[in-house]
Amino acid sequence: MNYKWNYIPASEERQEEAKRLANELGINPILGQFLLDRGISSVSEAKRFFRPQLSDLHDPFLYTDMDIAVDRLNQALGLKERILVYGDYDVDGCTAVALVYKFLQQYYSNIDYYIPDRYEEGYGVSYKGVDFAYETGVKLIIVLDCGIKAVEEIAYAKEKGIDFIICDHHVPDDVLPPAVAILNAKRTESAYPYPHLSGCGVGFKFMQAFAKSNGIPFSQLLSLLDLCAVSIASDIVPIMGENRILAYHGLRQLNSNPSVGLKAIIDICGLSGKEITINDIIFKIGPRINASGRMQNGKEAVALLVERNFKTAYHNADMINHYNEQRKDLDKTMTEEANKIVEGLKEDNDSKAIVLYNEEWHKGVIGIVASRLTEIYFQPAVVLTRTDNMATGSARSVAGFDIYSAIASCRDILENFGGHTYAAGLSLKVEHVPEFKRRFEEYVQENILHEQTLPNIDIDAIIGFQDITHKFFTDLKRFQPFGPDNTKPIFCTEKVYDYGTSKVVGREQEHIKLELVDGSSSRIMNGIAFGQSSQALYIKSKQSFDIVYTLEDNTHKRGEIQLQIEDIKPTK
Repeated sequence: MNYKWNYIPASEERQEEAKRLANELGINPILGQFLLDRGISSVSEAKRFFRPQLSDLHDPFLYTDMDIAVDRLNQALGLKERILVYGDYDVDGCTAVALVYKFLQQYYSNIDYYIPDRYEEGYGVSYKGVDFAYETGVKLIIVLDCGIKAVEEIAYAKEKGIDFIICDHHVPDDVLPPAVAILNAKRTESAYPYPHLSGCGVGFKFMQAFAKSNGIPFSQLLSLLDLCAVSIASDIVPIMGENRILAYHGLRQLNSNPSVGLKAIIDICGLSGKEITINDIIFKIGPRINASGRMQNGKEAVALLVERNFKTAYHNADMINHYNEQRKDLDKTMTEEANKIVEGLKEDNDSKAIVLYNEEWHKGVIGIVASRLTEIYFQPAVVLTRTDNMATGSARSVAGFDIYSAIASCRDILENFGGHTYAAGLSLKVEHVPEFKRRFEEYVQENILHEQTLPNIDIDAIIGFQDITHKFFTDLKRFQPFGPDNTKPIFCTEKVYDYGTSKVVGREQEHIKLELVDGSSSRIMNGIAFGQSSQALYIKSKQSFDIVYTLEDNTHKRGEIQLQIEDIKPTK
């Protein structure tokens, strides 16, 4: 990949400020600069960042409607009404439903959960789901990670005597559903200090408020934090502010005492005995939970997450793992088909966006295919398939481009849509697909910046190997958990040389295992460059080259630091 390397050195004034902060904290000035980049400029702020405290979580009653939501829930318990916990079929929705259901079930038995079928009902609140609630005597539905746009469906439920409490984090429309309470920090009138919680995070805040109103100790909520961490990592929300607190303590819970269901997934993934990170959730735990809703029904994932018997949980986790294997095969086939179509289209035009429609594609995998296309072509991508007479699809974006706004610009021909800046879902009548494609591509052409369509690597610091001490690496790890708004720092070292022992490795000889030296020290650094074996001849030529990389623990040599090399270029 021919990446463009971006590096903007800090001003002298900024460097002095970083040195001052670093000296006060006893860390390298480079790390002081990283703190400034994250809006942290004092020792007290840095200490709260490095050691997030649950006591710093915001008061849940700052949410608009939180007092109404808690009163309605307490009323339902007092009247012994049947309650249904309803959520989306993705990781965030399933973890949110599991969290609220598990917590309430400790105090109340007349409660059930519901996940809509992706294929029969589609995204969000469905008429079928409302009918199920009515037929089973439900009087209150708590909907999580969706519902903010379900105006007609919730009005339908209201006619049947069913109340809704919405816990959502998606962008609302001007007209809100007729729910009893709507917990969404993105409401225009919201005064809640942090608008970036996941759907599961909003559910946690609701349970925090419920516990507070009923004198239940906050400690009773701690066992639910592992679900919060899984949702935060999987839903790609910023890992700063309140999300950082929840993710930090959720990871501790996941590593020390995970719930039975998550422990079963951890064992199936081969992560048992290892320190689980955000990346492990994104690439191993999350996809398996997601696979249930993609290939079968997300209710199976919730059943696993709330299971108390490990033997049963392990059996269910193994079944979900099988779904994930099916998903990977399907994903590979569909991505290859989509790639061929795009390559053919690129020969004929210079479009800045990708919109594909194929009636035969599997609805459960189109979001993954859209992500793959975005990664390959560095363009916003929408992938659509057919469900009855509707085209339903998923959209993914490139860094810096708001795909939600692009889709919203076509709202008059859409039946439904929702999502975030970088990921969204939509549905429209099949006959409107050509018009959507034309208008979406036109919007992207007019609004996307040229640099947003190029493969870029943003470098955080240029350092020499002498800077990579064990103390530096230990202090760097205090920035974890990494994620959006707190990305893992990318370093650059210039004029490095092969020590003479670098070699091509991998089943297909596609990677390079490196031993490198630079001109500033005699230190030998180990590195791995995945998928970059084409650079091997130059590396062995004894000429100098520049590298960009992240710093990782060497999993094969305990206590050693390894460079994970993202890109290699000959020194100019």
